[in-house]
Amino acid sequence: MAKDYYEVLGVPRGASEEEIKKAFRRLARQYHPDMNPGDKGAEEKFKEIGEAYSVLSDAEKRSRYDQFGSADGPGAGFGGQGPFGGGQNPFGDIGDIFDAFFGGGGGGGGAARRTGPARGEDLRVDVELTLEDCFHGVERELRVQRQEACEACHGTGGKDGQQPTRCTRCGGSGQVQQARDTAFGRFVTARPCPTCHGAGQTVAEACPVCRGSGRQRRSRTLKVRIPPGVGDGARVRISGEGEPGQRGGPPGDLYVFVRERPHDRFSRQDTELHVDLAIGFPEAALGDEYDLKGIDGPIKVKVGEGTQPGQEIRLRGRGMPHLRGGGRGDLVVHVVVQVPKRLSSEERELLQRLRDAHKGGEDDRGFFGRVRDAFR
Repeated sequence: MAKDYYEVLGVPRGASEEEIKKAFRRLARQYHPDMNPGDKGAEEKFKEIGEAYSVLSDAEKRSRYDQFGSADGPGAGFGGQGPFGGGQNPFGDIGDIFDAFFGGGGGGGGAARRTGPARGEDLRVDVELTLEDCFHGVERELRVQRQEACEACHGTGGKDGQQPTRCTRCGGSGQVQQARDTAFGRFVTARPCPTCHGAGQTVAEACPVCRGSGRQRRSRTLKVRIPPGVGDGARVRISGEGEPGQRGGPPGDLYVFVRERPHDRFSRQDTELHVDLAIGFPEAALGDEYDLKGIDGPIKVKVGEGTQPGQEIRLRGRGMPHLRGGGRGDLVVHVVVQVPKRLSSEERELLQRLRDAHKGGEDDRGFFGRVRDAFR
C-alpha cells in the first residue's frame, strides 16, 4: 500500500510549499540519527520523512503524486525507477537533506559545532518546604545523581588511566567530510568521525569500568542554601553543579524547585499572608484587642468598635520577606464573627434587651451606647 506522504509530514493535502518545508525541518531535527544514536526506528522514520519531502517539495512530482498516487506516473509506484534511478532520493543520501537545511553543507559548520566543547546538561531536584522554612530560609542536604569522571581511568576513557591520542582517521578534528553529487549540485557534508565519535581522540584499550566514556553516574550529597522569601514553584539555581561538560565544555547548573506545603492557619499570596481571626458578636460591636500568633511570633491585633463580619485588618510589614530583600509584605487579618448556636437564659435575656434597644427610636446615646448599657 502506497504511503500517504502528507500524513508522513503531518500536513494537509493543500499545504503550501512553506508549510511543507517547516514540517520537514521540524521532523528532520526530531528523528535525525545524530539526535537518536542507535535508534533504528528513528532512522527509518527519518528516511521516510526525507522520501516524503523529496516528492512533495517538487512541484512536478507532487502533481503526479496527487493525480496518480505516485511521483513517477501511473503504475510506477514509489519503489520503481524514478528520474534519479533506483528509487534514490534526489539529495543522494538522506543525511544530506538534513545537512543542506541545517548547516552541514559547504564547510561542515553544523558538524563542527556538534563536535566542539559542549556545555553539560542542567539538573533538577525538587524540595518540599513548610511556610516557616520559606519565611526563614533553610539549608538542605540534597541527593543528586549526575555523571562524574570515572575513578578507574580518571576521566581519560583508557584502561588504567591510559591517555588518549589523536584520532588518525579525522586528524583530531572530530569530523570527516564527504562529497556527493546530487540533482541539486555538489554537496560537501561533515559528520562526526565514526572512529572517535566526534571526540577527536581515541584510546588503544577502553576502560572496562566506563567503557571508554571517561564518566560514571554517581550520587552526591550537596548542601543547598534556600533563601528567605521563596514560594511554591520558585527555583534556586546552583551554578556549575549540573552534568559535566563534554570535550572541555563547562558544567551545567543544578536547579532546585520549591514545593510549598499548605499551612494549617495561613494562606499566602506572594508576600502577603492571610489569616482568620474568630471573635464574638459583643467584641465586634464593642471592640477588643487580641494576641495573634504570627509567622514570626505573637502580634497584638486591635479590633475596632463596630467591626463588621469579613472586615480586613492589614498589618504592614508582618507578612513574608521579599525574595530579593527590601522588607516584608503585609499580614491581612480576616475577621470572622461567630454567632452562638445555643444561648443560656441570661444570654438570651441580654440579647433580647439589646434587640429592644436597637428597635427603639431616637436616643442620644447612639447604638453602641445602647449596646454597652444592655450588656451592663
